[in-house]
Amino acid sequence: MKKREQYNQLANLFRYPDESYKQQVAECVKMLKEDYPEAYTEILPFFQFIETKDLYEIEEVFGKTFHIQAICFLDLGYVLFAEDYKRGEFLVKMKDEQRRANNDCGNELADNLPNVLTLMAIMEDETFLDEFAARIMEPSLTKMLAEFDTARMELKDKVRKKKQKVILMEDMENKNIFQYAIQSLLNVVKQDFKNIEYNDPEIIPTLGGNFLKSCNTGCSTTPQLVKTN
Repeated sequence: MKKREQYNQLANLFRYPDESYKQQVAECVKMLKEDYPEAYTEILPFFQFIETKDLYEIEEVFGKTFHIQAICFLDLGYVLFAEDYKRGEFLVKMKDEQRRANNDCGNELADNLPNVLTLMAIMEDETFLDEFAARIMEPSLTKMLAEFDTARMELKDKVRKKKQKVILMEDMENKNIFQYAIQSLLNVVKQDFKNIEYNDPEIIPTLGGNFLKSCNTGCSTTPQLVKTN
């Protein structure tokens, strides 16, 4: 079985910050430096921010990024499908996978990014994991990163001004710092699953209908999976 403890450490980057957050980030960054040099370079701006800010400042940026007038969301079903009915189907299947793996999701949804990452760390079916990484994780993280585009964020702010007249925490310094953590995570996923390809990439936009199909013992669609050397 491949080494997968890194996903437990990466999950900690996206949990709501508490007193242990700085230490957890430092441990994750140390792991990246040793095992994923490119991802380590990408995460440095995020790490430097976390090191130099007080907890309340980190909480504020986390809230701005993922909760209050969020730049993007941590629930992958919403990231992939927004309000489409497939979001509900995806969440149901994720609950099944989390239950099958006996992964405690706490107070968050089964498709919340930290819970998905801890699931990846303990999945026993490596064929299913390969598919999950290629067809769920990579598209989700890519979509999340796209939300940090400056023009897109400015458009969202304009819409909020019209609807709410004021913007909470407007022009907050480093409000997009978490994009570096997401980019680093995407780099790790791509490196770990670099030999996984699909013959039908056009199927990706309809993940909910073709991936995580109703099944009793795992949901892999292995005929479409191609491993390259």
